[in-house]
Amino acid sequence: MIDLHCHSVFSDGELIPAEIWRRVKVLNYSAIAITDHADHSNFEFIIKNLLKIKEKFKGLVPKLIIGIELTHVPPEFIPELIKESRKAGAEIVVVHGETIVEPVEEGTNLSAIIGKADILAHPGLIREEEVKLASKNGVFLEISGRKGHCFTNGHIVKLAKKYEAPLVINSDAHAPSDLLTKEMALKIGIGAGLTQTEVEAIWKKTKERFV
Repeated sequence: MIDLHCHSVFSDGELIPAEIWRRVKVLNYSAIAITDHADHSNFEFIIKNLLKIKEKFKGLVPKLIIGIELTHVPPEFIPELIKESRKAGAEIVVVHGETIVEPVEEGTNLSAIIGKADILAHPGLIREEEVKLASKNGVFLEISGRKGHCFTNGHIVKLAKKYEAPLVINSDAHAPSDLLTKEMALKIGIGAGLTQTEVEAIWKKTKERFV
């Protein structure tokens, strides 16, 4: 089990990175990415401090992956900030997509895909042409376990299957109770329109790509 989208006290999460790591270790995760909310003002601060704990936890299981979630950044700035985040040390760059429960600016999904973010989180009612481009650019579309964001999971899965876009199942955890067991992640995938075999294939592909 891996999760590539969760939040610590470096943004709006409840736990410090070490406690996130410990809690997912108990859940038998093989890897966890901490991907705190960021814009131009704080992305370097977050990545710099995650690098400290990654160095200490080197070689331990679950693997700790340094990530960032670019959030409510104006679309025209997203591709460049993706590059800057990677330069600063981010191993996974997530972009906060056009969820239907927040006023995310239109064009965010497209800019994230053009900029080749690793993961487009909760992309809402993403357009077909954007899913086609995500497939071409290898951008993973998120099936979300978070309330509200999960409302469009079925739409995302339908188009991703049609255009063979890569998918990932993430918790978007902000609190301990948000972290997913493997059983719950499977249920979320099946509830979105996938079979168990398809969910297991997603886990395998995600692990091969990011872990």
